[in-house]
Amino acid sequence: MKVKDFIKEFIYITIATVIVGMAVFFFLIPSQLSIGSISGLAIVLSNLVPLSVSQLTMIMNVALLVISFLLVGKDFGIKTVYTSILLPVVIGIFEKMLPNNQSLTGDQVIDGIGYCLVVSIGLSMLFIDNASSGGLDIIAKLMNKFLRMDLGKAMGLSGMAVALSSALVYDTKTVVLSVMGTYFSGIVLDYFIFGSTEKKRVCIISAQHEKILDYILYEIHSGATQYHAYGTFTDRMHWEINTIVDRNEYAKLVKYITAVDPKAFVTVYSVNEMMYQPKPKDAERPEQKQ
Repeated sequence: MKVKDFIKEFIYITIATVIVGMAVFFFLIPSQLSIGSISGLAIVLSNLVPLSVSQLTMIMNVALLVISFLLVGKDFGIKTVYTSILLPVVIGIFEKMLPNNQSLTGDQVIDGIGYCLVVSIGLSMLFIDNASSGGLDIIAKLMNKFLRMDLGKAMGLSGMAVALSSALVYDTKTVVLSVMGTYFSGIVLDYFIFGSTEKKRVCIISAQHEKILDYILYEIHSGATQYHAYGTFTDRMHWEINTIVDRNEYAKLVKYITAVDPKAFVTVYSVNEMMYQPKPKDAERPEQKQ
């Protein structure tokens, strides 16, 4: 990687980490909610020990990095090390700048919603750049290695454990809001990460398959796979077209299929990730080529 690209990448994840830190300081700490994260756990522990949220977050993140290094290896990467240390530093700077920080909304529920929305923006930026804020991600990897637990389930379980820890110092309302916030945060984060990039796999069987294939290739400029499929109900061979399109292309494609063949058989699947995506550029119809 070039030095220029390296610097740009770390500026990007720095901005993302600052966004996460802002969400914690301006929404999570004033609301005293323990929404599933190491910072949420630090908020609970700050009521039990004479240390600030930033100090507790730093201690736990560094401890988890050391444990992960010893037990799991170096696969968590330099980006996670950087963000794990940067996050409590950002929170600490805010604590020094605004020592009397109060709720922006004056409402615990709205603060919780605000945190979920803002932190999801920062975390999704980190995810897209193949980074994380450390903390529970490291715990999830440890659980995956030693308990053979799926990473997604490990993240959810550890997040809920943090949310329930608020019962040690807070009332029932705060505990319930912490659990609900943890669940809601996961949904919002999934939307930010996958919602904007989700594609559709469309499988089409139609008597007008040639027209539909032309439309896919030369109008919406997407790729497609076409193969013979045997229909056991009709006892006939058909051409089936498979293509992967984004949301806008999907809407155009469905509209076109409905117009040229209302009887077409179409199945649709959601696609969140592709390892390889050929994308023809400026494709021309065969008769247009010189």
